[in-house]
Amino acid sequence: MPAADLPLLIEAAREAGRIARSFNGAAKSWNKPGDAGPVTEADLAVNDMLEERLLAARPGYGWLSEETQDTPERLAREKVFIVDPIDGTRSFVEGDDSWAHSLAVAENGIVTAGVVFLPMRDLMYAAALGEGATLNGEPIRPTGASDLAQAEVLATRPVLHGSNWAAGTAPAFRRAYRPSLAWRMALVAEGRFDALLTMRRCWEWDIAAGDLILREAGAACTDARNATLRFNNPEPMRTGVIAANPRLHARIAAAVRPPPG
Repeated sequence: MPAADLPLLIEAAREAGRIARSFNGAAKSWNKPGDAGPVTEADLAVNDMLEERLLAARPGYGWLSEETQDTPERLAREKVFIVDPIDGTRSFVEGDDSWAHSLAVAENGIVTAGVVFLPMRDLMYAAALGEGATLNGEPIRPTGASDLAQAEVLATRPVLHGSNWAAGTAPAFRRAYRPSLAWRMALVAEGRFDALLTMRRCWEWDIAAGDLILREAGAACTDARNATLRFNNPEPMRTGVIAANPRLHARIAAAVRPPPG
């Protein structure tokens, strides 16, 4: 049902954007317990709407969201929604326009429908399994770059540390950054940047939609150990992400030092 799920996700993402924008930069915010990052009343309002709307439309699906207390119940479901109500909450709090809504459906561990929507920029990245990937309805493809030293890579500054590279030093690629991980993945799928690399552990809700959008655009997307990403795991985290066209992806995967297990 990937093609049937995608319109549902698109409609829900647009409503999420309307709710988030209604706070007009005045949402109350606070830090999560354990210094786990900021959350705002907008995150919670969007999450409540998404949980109600999506599960009403697909009552047999499980639910995994950054802003909902996780339970083992989702593990027994064949299909599950994987949602980040606002990816880039710090940017949202600061009044920036680079935050996104990331919504996905995974079936038996594989993402089958996904959207990354930036309401302040009116950018809707979308994909359904076997249907290709689009930006605002137009097909997208990654770049054809193959030389890592000449590539423009979306990465945080710590990625450049020599401990992350087999040669003990990072290749001389051009580094860029965007605060939303979901958007970084979509930007590589779109061909705005050549690759994405993060060595940090990633929550599934940050990367599920982007994984499918990348793969349907024709890119390769794995964890930092070059293993296929699978979702709806008991611990919903993956070890980093490598994303690029297949040739460049292989060169990055060969150059990095895989994180410890």
